[in-house]
Amino acid sequence: MTEITQLQEDRRSRLLEAASREMARFERQESEFRKKDREERAAALRLPLDEIN
Repeated sequence: MTEITQLQEDRRSRLLEAASREMARFERQESEFRKKDREERAAALRLPLDEIN
């Protein structure tokens, strides 16, 4: 009985570790994407000041 419980805990622990790694990887990718998107939008919104004056 305790062996089964220990196996379940080990399996759960491995799954939680894998999920944490995947979440950290996703968060890094999302952060990079948002940064790139923000930079692209900023570049697209810049107005040519010479033409306005």
